[in-house]
Amino acid sequence: MSSDAIEPLVSHDTDGAQESVRAAVNDCVHCGFCLPACPTYQLWGEEMDSPRGRIHLASQLLDGAPLTEAAAEHFDRCLGCMACMTACPSGVQYDQIIEAAREWTEAGAGPSAGPEAPDPGAAGAPATPPAPRSRRDRATREAIFAVFPYPRRLRAAIAPLRVAQRTRADRLLGRGGVLNRVSPAAAAALRLAPQPGRPLPPGRFPERVAARGQRRATVGMLTGCVQSVFFPRVNAATARVLAAEGCDVLIPRDQGCCGALSLHSGRAAEAARLAARLIETFEAADVDAIVVNSAGCGSAMKEYERLLRHADPSMARRAAALSARVRDLAEFLAELGPVAPRHPVPVRAAYHDACHLGHAQRITREPRALLRDIPELELVELPDAGTCCGSAGVYNLLQPEAARALGARKADAVLDSGAALVISANPGCTLQISAELASRGQTIATAHTAEVLDASIRGARLRP
Repeated sequence: MSSDAIEPLVSHDTDGAQESVRAAVNDCVHCGFCLPACPTYQLWGEEMDSPRGRIHLASQLLDGAPLTEAAAEHFDRCLGCMACMTACPSGVQYDQIIEAAREWTEAGAGPSAGPEAPDPGAAGAPATPPAPRSRRDRATREAIFAVFPYPRRLRAAIAPLRVAQRTRADRLLGRGGVLNRVSPAAAAALRLAPQPGRPLPPGRFPERVAARGQRRATVGMLTGCVQSVFFPRVNAATARVLAAEGCDVLIPRDQGCCGALSLHSGRAAEAARLAARLIETFEAADVDAIVVNSAGCGSAMKEYERLLRHADPSMARRAAALSARVRDLAEFLAELGPVAPRHPVPVRAAYHDACHLGHAQRITREPRALLRDIPELELVELPDAGTCCGSAGVYNLLQPEAARALGARKADAVLDSGAALVISANPGCTLQISAELASRGQTIATAHTAEVLDASIRGARLRP
């Protein structure tokens, strides 16, 4: 579908969206249960850097207050980890509030400014939105979203990085803090980038991986953006696990970004266009379920109904139908039930709850149950397991100091656990935790749940 054909489908009913946000704001009774659960409140102890404080700011903006630079900074400092939603006794839909606040901040004007501002990435939109963001901050965000949602561009962008890593020039760039002064986001990206791994066998993913044994389901698999570029072996392991459990796995080659990074960063119109394209792709695949191995992607895809609820009615219905078929890998495998035999994986492992799996999707029991069924795998719990590691989509690029502070806490928890392996279900978390451990000279391995299950099913040595 062309961009021109999609555009009318994703126009927003601004008044309806604001009514939804106001209703969510009014649900907050200001009890403060969210404060100790909030990572940024833990870091700074500032009311405005807590969910309750940000809800108060959103309420003021809805009542006509101007969007100031200070208010925008408090919204930008939020990780969007949704730990507050797990802690909230009133069921406040904080995700709707912070996504709206980020849209206002991205547009540079509060909700009282009128109709939704043009998407910065859309044709004919202003080159840069107005204040309150600095010119450098706006340029950094535009650069990130011109690259990360597009795997081909991301691969091209990291090619010079791979040369720098192989020649150790990356170490020179990271010394002295010069790069950090020029671009904190670039310095953070250099620190987070994984070292070149073992290459995959030549060739692309097949479009279909046949079930082993009796077919129990036909599923589509999302390959993702960051996942497909930095962790293609996770996708390969996911397909093998699904096939071993009796699933025909369809992997559409023309699938694009799901829109998660854009949605969680206040670029709703951009996210809606990406979502509409992905909906069309998987509708053509005609599958029982769409299995996702990235927590942030799965969370966003389950929200397509809400993202597109003010769009063309036909598109809204299609979004709802697709959202209903989205399953996280662990969630799907738990529903399906195991049939493939498990072989021992003798390792002491810690499971890290990715925020958009544990808090946003409320999936915590299923991955642990799958891992505990593996013979000789000793699963240990991390202290304060529900606290964000600091990755949070592109947060660790845009708010590197806060992200590093939270990453350090998570690394401390991993080291205290005595685990030799950290298991996660999100590529950003894996990058964040690996980088923090590496900065301390630690060689603790990291792996995705799919890779551990794959090693157990195949009776192979786990090679994270």
